[in-house]
Amino acid sequence: MSHIRTTGSPTTGRRRRGVRVLSLGALAAISLLAGCRQDMQDQPKFIPQRGTAFFPDGRSVRPQVLNTVARGQLHEDQYFYTGLVNGKEQDALPFPATLAVLERGQERYNVYCTPCHSRVGNGEGMIVERGYKPAGNYHDAKRLAQPLSHFFYVMTNGYGAMPDYSAQLTPADRWAVAAYIRALQLSQNAKESDVPQGVQVKNLSDIAEQQGLPASFAGPWPIAQSTYVMAKPANEGTPANAPAQNQNPPASKNHAPVNPSTPDGGAKQ
Repeated sequence: MSHIRTTGSPTTGRRRRGVRVLSLGALAAISLLAGCRQDMQDQPKFIPQRGTAFFPDGRSVRPQVLNTVARGQLHEDQYFYTGLVNGKEQDALPFPATLAVLERGQERYNVYCTPCHSRVGNGEGMIVERGYKPAGNYHDAKRLAQPLSHFFYVMTNGYGAMPDYSAQLTPADRWAVAAYIRALQLSQNAKESDVPQGVQVKNLSDIAEQQGLPASFAGPWPIAQSTYVMAKPANEGTPANAPAQNQNPPASKNHAPVNPSTPDGGAKQ
C-alpha cells in the first residue's frame, strides 16, 4: 500500500498566513514608532510675547509690514471714524438720521450717558448729585453752539474729567448718541414755530391733568436731599476722587487744550 505525503492540513496553512500578516503589521508599527521622535512633540515654535534667537531683534511677534491693513481696519471714511475733516469738527452726520438711528442712540445714551448727564441732558445725573464732578449741560449756550461731531469726538477721545467711551460704543453707536443729543437739545428748546403746520400744540400740565396727575407733574421734579453719599460743594476738595488735573485728548482746531485753572476746565462734556 503506497503512502501519500501531505504538506499539512488547511487549518495549518491559515495559521501560517496569519502569522505572516501579524509579522508584517508589527514591522510596520515598529517603523512608524521609529519615525515619531520626541522632536515632533518639542518642535521649535513661537510663543506669543516670548523672545527668540531666530530674528535679529529677538522678538517672536513680528511687526506688521509697512502700509498693510488688517481686515476690518481700512477706515476709508476718515470723518466716520474721527469726527474730523482736515482737523476740524463738522456739524453733520456721516449717514441719514433715521428713526432707527435715533432709537439706537437713545438706548445707548440711557445706558452710558444718563448717570452723569441725566435723561434730559442737563448735566444733573445721579452720580453728579452724589458728588462727582459737574457734567456738561447740553442745553447751555456753549453746547448748543457746538457742531454735531464734537460730541462724537469727545466720546472717542474723552474730554476734561470725562473718559473716552470708544471701548463701550462702536463708531456707529457714537454717531447715534450724538444724533440723539441733538434731539434732546431740540426737545428742551423747542418753539411753537418748530411744530409742523396743522399739528396742535398741547400744554404738558394739561396732558398731566387729563391722565389724572397733578399739573405740577409736568414741572421740574425736586431732587431728594437725603442721599447715602452727600455731594460736596464745588469748592471743597475733589469730589468723588475725580482727577484734579485734566487728561486731555488731542486738541482739534475747534478747541484748544483745556486749562485746568478755568472754571469749566473740569466739567464733563
